Amino acid sequence: MAATKGSLSINSENIFPIIKKWLYSDHDIFFRELISNGCDAITKLKKLSLIGEYEFKDDEESELKVQVIANAKDKTLTFIDNGIGMTAEEIDEYINQIAFSGAEAFLEQYKDKTNEDQIIGHFGLGFYSAFMVADRVTIESLSYKEGSKAVKWECENGLEFSMDDCDKTDRGTKITLYLNDDSLEFANEFKAREIIHKYCSFMPVEIFLSNPNAEPEYDTIPESEVTDKDTVIETIVEEAKTEEKENEDGTKEVVEVSPATTKAKILKRPKSISNPVPLWTKHPNECTEEEYRQFYHEVFMDYKEPLFWIHLNMDYPFNLKGILYFPKINTEFESVEGVIKLYNNQVFIADNIKEVIPEFLMVLKGVIDCPDLPLNVSRSALQNDGFVKKISDYITKKVADKLSGMCKTDKENYEKYWDDISPFIKYGCLKDEKFCEKMSDYVLFKNIDDKFLTFKECLEKNKEAHENTIFYTTDPVQQSQYINMYRNENIDVVILKDAIDQPFITQLEQKNENVKFVRIDAELTNTFKEEVNEDELKEMTDKLTEAFKKALNRDTLDVKVEKMKDSSISSMITLSEESRRMQDMMKMYGMAGMDPSMFGGAGETLVLNSNNNLVKYIIDNPEGENTDLICKQLYDLAMISHTPLNPESMTAFIERSNKILEIITK
Repeated sequence: MAATKGSLSINSENIFPIIKKWLYSDHDIFFRELISNGCDAITKLKKLSLIGEYEFKDDEESELKVQVIANAKDKTLTFIDNGIGMTAEEIDEYINQIAFSGAEAFLEQYKDKTNEDQIIGHFGLGFYSAFMVADRVTIESLSYKEGSKAVKWECENGLEFSMDDCDKTDRGTKITLYLNDDSLEFANEFKAREIIHKYCSFMPVEIFLSNPNAEPEYDTIPESEVTDKDTVIETIVEEAKTEEKENEDGTKEVVEVSPATTKAKILKRPKSISNPVPLWTKHPNECTEEEYRQFYHEVFMDYKEPLFWIHLNMDYPFNLKGILYFPKINTEFESVEGVIKLYNNQVFIADNIKEVIPEFLMVLKGVIDCPDLPLNVSRSALQNDGFVKKISDYITKKVADKLSGMCKTDKENYEKYWDDISPFIKYGCLKDEKFCEKMSDYVLFKNIDDKFLTFKECLEKNKEAHENTIFYTTDPVQQSQYINMYRNENIDVVILKDAIDQPFITQLEQKNENVKFVRIDAELTNTFKEEVNEDELKEMTDKLTEAFKKALNRDTLDVKVEKMKDSSISSMITLSEESRRMQDMMKMYGMAGMDPSMFGGAGETLVLNSNNNLVKYIIDNPEGENTDLICKQLYDLAMISHTPLNPESMTAFIERSNKILEIITK
């Protein structure tokens, strides 16, 4: 062909700020775009073979690959594929006219003979990401078409190009980037490996990375395993190994332990740094538990075992595959945020795209591959499309189906996992109405006897004495005195210690009329009390209120006197459920120091048991020598069972305890 020169023409319908800084937010993404183009070229060749328009020779098909050469010395990056190649006319059409997609043209031409599977490119702009990091780019290509001539294309700064014949003899395309001074890091082999691992680990074609300046590495293998493609450095003959053996008759003889072998020292064979057939592309029936676990460890670098997983495999009405793992999370030390990697035809797009992954599932770890996603030009974000909502709904449904199915058919494991998965499920119920409807019968509550109950079973447990009421504890250790009271009366108590439990039970109350959740320190029900004369009760209340106000030096103190069945309990603190929830809400919004009564809530109430000997002592000896001491101690004992003491109160409590012991031992 005659040498030509010209200016790049930009399709007027696709004018984008594409070159240099503006095409992509992450400059390293050019690796993904150029390797994707190479994968597409190979995939197209395979499809042409399937429909009889190209015939592979010998084992040619097994050698299809993309090569990346990182040459820090020459400040270049080279991307080589042995795919379909391009003619001069095709380069002029696909490269010189920006935003003309070769993938779309190929699909249009063969739409009646093949399908879109594994064709990655859709926009025709990926190649130009090279100019974000390179001042000069060259393309050398030879088409698969019979009689084609090799062509070389060269461009400086993405503006002026030149194109001419070249001497390339092997089919495919070679793209060389001459990096600018700000982008030399990308020619570092280790940096290149890191980026390829990020974006291209699972592309549908094997990818090889090499560094021409690195010291050669060698392998030693049996001579019989040497192939025509191996470069033999030297032959190594290992003599037979022998040892002396003593016979039964006492004679000795030398026997051969291993025969003589001939080995070859060869240049280390190239090893693919990608996995073209990731686990999610397989049918679930083809995957073993060990493979699922291994894939999890490799992709997410998590040393812990996942609890279980969901394999997504859908062909209609859209194509979606993936694996979602429920990780074991130590919420005390770790963030509960997971990672869900989004792929398009095995090409990494982004982590945790909220339009596709329901917010409550972002605590999971997993991969989702959906070729039908409507991506924008940089493939890194989604265009607004109702289709995306359908995908999100499908993922939510599959998770709900898995969890409900497990609860029905594998209850033992479901209960074993519950402490780990309950925050996911409760968050999902709060955020997604459909998910909530599907999971409402499969939400479990663990009681103080470590038994798991459904919501309906919790209500049934206390139905006789406390209809429509579920009692709960947020801290079984701190609130142990209250727990013992409820246990002695055979009243069931469930444990709700996660932060998400409070909004979750509020939602349950809203959805179930008349049902209420009450913390065990919120009130003292008649179950725990004995009848007492009202006048007698008022007299005791007046005496005790005055005594405690004096001892604690407080003008206001809400004191309530009850005659409790359990005489061993001297004092306790109650705080109404409404007031406590109000206080929790104020803490959440940074209003912890404000008085809850401003919002209609009451403060804590000191409940004193008139059936207890210490309380009786105060009633009978309001001015006694040790009355103040006992009042202060009973108040702190009540507080300790309700909430941790502040440092000053704890110090005073310890000093007072020592003093009481001294009095006892005198």
